[in-house]
Amino acid sequence: MMINKRLIRMAPDSKKHIGRNILLQMLSLTANIVIMFVLGFLIQGLVAGTVQNRDFMVATLLMLVALVLKIVCTRKAIYQSYMASKSVKRILREKIYQKLLKLGSSYSEKVSTAEVVQASVEGVEQLEIYFGSYLPQFFYSLLAPVVLFAVLAPISFVSALVLFLCVPLIPLSIILVQKFAKRLLAKYWGQYVKLGNSFLENLQGLTTLKIYQSDEYKHQEMNKEAEHFRRITMKVLTMQLNSITIMDWIAYGGAALGIIMAVREFAAGHIGVMGCFVIIMLSADFFLPLRLLGSFFHVAMNGMAASEKIFRLLDLPEDEVQSGIIEDTNIVLRNLSYSYDNQRTVVRQVSMEIPATGFTAIVGESGCGKSTIAGILSGENRQYTGSAQIGSLELNSVNQTNLKENITLIGIRSYIFKGTVRENLLMARPEATEAEMWAALAKVNLADFLKTENGLETVLTEKGENFSGGQKQRLAVARALLHDSQIYIFDEATSNIDVESENDILQLLHELAKDKSIVLISHRLANVVKADRIYVMANGDLKESGRHEDLLQKQAVYANLWNAQMNLEKYRGGIIHETADCN
Repeated sequence: MMINKRLIRMAPDSKKHIGRNILLQMLSLTANIVIMFVLGFLIQGLVAGTVQNRDFMVATLLMLVALVLKIVCTRKAIYQSYMASKSVKRILREKIYQKLLKLGSSYSEKVSTAEVVQASVEGVEQLEIYFGSYLPQFFYSLLAPVVLFAVLAPISFVSALVLFLCVPLIPLSIILVQKFAKRLLAKYWGQYVKLGNSFLENLQGLTTLKIYQSDEYKHQEMNKEAEHFRRITMKVLTMQLNSITIMDWIAYGGAALGIIMAVREFAAGHIGVMGCFVIIMLSADFFLPLRLLGSFFHVAMNGMAASEKIFRLLDLPEDEVQSGIIEDTNIVLRNLSYSYDNQRTVVRQVSMEIPATGFTAIVGESGCGKSTIAGILSGENRQYTGSAQIGSLELNSVNQTNLKENITLIGIRSYIFKGTVRENLLMARPEATEAEMWAALAKVNLADFLKTENGLETVLTEKGENFSGGQKQRLAVARALLHDSQIYIFDEATSNIDVESENDILQLLHELAKDKSIVLISHRLANVVKADRIYVMANGDLKESGRHEDLLQKQAVYANLWNAQMNLEKYRGGIIHETADCN
């Protein structure tokens, strides 16, 4: 009943802790049986007037020893529960992490980041009850009634048999609830993931929502989703409470029936005072283990629903382990196409050549497919059609580690980690010396600023929020320089930063292009005027290519974009001058 063999096999270390837990519970039950028999013996002796002082002393000593044993066993069992759940949580998180490494940077093509986070955090936590409480309680619940029947049957077979036969009614009620509960919990977990997706997306885009004053609209959307989640949660709780009520009726009703039978046996003179007392006191122990199992069952069911999500993640198909090693860094794209959802094609039949050295630019309006091509070149978008070759190798056949060694992607929001400047730089090359780090910082004109701070030990807050936009981007470029790859892809890396930082970075790119391949993806054409070759994208298609002067002479897509941008910059310049004159 709800024994997931695959889940158990994944955590072999937890088996020994579960086994110890069961053994400790059985010892605790034995101690309780001893206490009841000793008390029964004393009560029977008091009724008969045969108890001596020595009997009291021996009985008291036995009960103290049994009580201490019961307390120790209970505490140790709790510890074993913790160890069992600790083991499985560590193993599952390691497996999820290893799975993401195998999926590589293109994992988002198969699973959302929010689902990965929820599976590895809340999903794994839900399995704590399953391993720490449900499994040991399940096996203990099977053993305890058998032991109690064996102990009580010699005293009163009829009473023991009645108690024993009523026990299966509890698991029967659990089985009846299980099918309904499984469907309900699947809906619960699905809505939970959906709500988590919405929350993460709205949190990441909060600044944009505030700018466009759409935060209230998204707030209302999340309220609707939260209300739906609340209703499902209430249904889950109602189901749990109703099933617990049924189990209570069975447990206490069965115990009461056993007690009635024991009293009748006593009244008929078939059993003595001690026997009647022991049966009355131990009758509840037939049912309490299964009653507690029922309580764990519903929480464990939630863990089972979570495990399905975890296994779905772990069972995602992996690309074959690639062994191709890059020797030639010339890139050739032929009839390249890409679709994010197998319905809407965002790049169509694109052909490009990117030499091993030089400055190549890919331009076009937002949404034209530029960043998708950047993702293909960097190995993040691997499910393309057509051909994308680096040297003689297809990009999706190159070993991922080797690909990252040769290609570095710097995006518009390259992540700056909380910590120090040194720690952020060493991510690119752990063995880098201080001299090499300062040299990289000097190239991006960030060294002088850091020398006025705390040098390489300058502290960065989360996302580098204590640095300006330009400083963060300079640091990201310095980190990329330390990586020292042959190909650098700058995807709108000069957007949203000050003009001085933009000019410094562009100057550096032209220097790098003398012996490396620089691919600059930009919507701002002024940044690509000196490029060796410019590819112009529009609506997912490659419209034209060539040098800046040649493209202007064609009077086509590039020329229209150029003229529109120049007119806009002149207009802005005129407004600035007029404002200055007014002041």
